[in-house]
Amino acid sequence: MTPAAESAQPPVVARVPVLNAANGLTLLRLVLVPVFAASVVASGATHAGWRIAACLIFAVASVTDLVDGWIARRFGLVTSVGKVADPIADKALTGAALLLLSWYDLLPWWVTGVILARELGITALRFWVIRHGVIAASRGGKIKTALQILAITWYLWPMPAGPAAVGPWLMAAAVGVTVVTGFDYVAQALRLRRPVREDA
Repeated sequence: MTPAAESAQPPVVARVPVLNAANGLTLLRLVLVPVFAASVVASGATHAGWRIAACLIFAVASVTDLVDGWIARRFGLVTSVGKVADPIADKALTGAALLLLSWYDLLPWWVTGVILARELGITALRFWVIRHGVIAASRGGKIKTALQILAITWYLWPMPAGPAAVGPWLMAAAVGVTVVTGFDYVAQALRLRRPVREDA
């Protein structure tokens, strides 16, 4: 084969297997959601041992969210399955935690409602503009996620009255950033959907 013929051949693109380390961690997070929920229910929001177990499970599951994304980008293991499963796992874990905290009167229902409405709304927005572009996670979105994880962890851990009083402040910060970043994502979506005007 001549060099010209060799250069004319299309490059071989390696297919990323669906079963990889990044997607495995995402699957683990999904599996941990019912385990976490069962631990909270077993605690009845009163048993310290079960609350600690639930908090640790939540923390481990949350860490997998950070690690799986890094692995996928670092080693080129990004897949369509992972893009869909990762946010589903995130929202399932956070949603379960918020709903259970409100169910056991540890967190006001309006807080859970605001956060879940924002998360579901942004997910709907992403599908709404998917033909026009992708709404990437912003720095504010990452701060929002970190604050939510920290606040939920604080609420789950059985703390004395003094340190426990910090929890509402952490959750207030999480709600504030959640709402602000939600408006930012709406603005991004509207810009993507805006028709491009041709110069006269």
